[in-house]
Amino acid sequence: MARRKSSKVRLPTARQLEILTAIRNYQRSFGCSPTMEEIGDLAGVTKVTAFEHVRALVAKGLLRHSKHSTRSLEITASAVFPDERPTCLPLVGRIAAGAPIEAIEDHETIDLEALFCQRKNTFVLQVNGESMIDEQIRDGDYVVVERRETARDGETVVAVLDDGEATLKKFYREGRRIRLQPANPNFEPIYVDRVSIQGVVVGVLRHC
Repeated sequence: MARRKSSKVRLPTARQLEILTAIRNYQRSFGCSPTMEEIGDLAGVTKVTAFEHVRALVAKGLLRHSKHSTRSLEITASAVFPDERPTCLPLVGRIAAGAPIEAIEDHETIDLEALFCQRKNTFVLQVNGESMIDEQIRDGDYVVVERRETARDGETVVAVLDDGEATLKKFYREGRRIRLQPANPNFEPIYVDRVSIQGVVVGVLRHC
């Protein structure tokens, strides 16, 4: 009895993914597929090597290719690109917050997973209150916290006081006491002899 052919897609090697990404980027820029020679130029390989990689990608079900056209490469729905994950957002340029600069359009991505999720022992808290607005942490924002029991002066921490109340403040040691400093002139600092640090803020997320 003949075995059924597996429908599972075989993953590309790192070099094959580079070739596949180059083809995708070329298609986006020019509206057509590159030739084998152009693929070689994009990837820094010979035309023959480019053809071998393309043939492997076709065999893995990630590309379709017609022998009757030099620009017939088509990326299949099975192809998955790391920079197209839901956590990746396009970085389209830079904008001045001080003196004006020339706006430059880039073709890069910012991977939120790489920014936040690669850290071990992180968690997220939603902010309730306005005491940290001068640190651009507003009511309703989400803070990404790295779980730590110690902090350096000036770091924004999740601190638990002796009465069990948790607060988000900047941490400072002042002799034998600790100052938990708000970032809002309408709030007074909190002075304590000891405090339990639950973590240090490493990022802020805002849903507009």
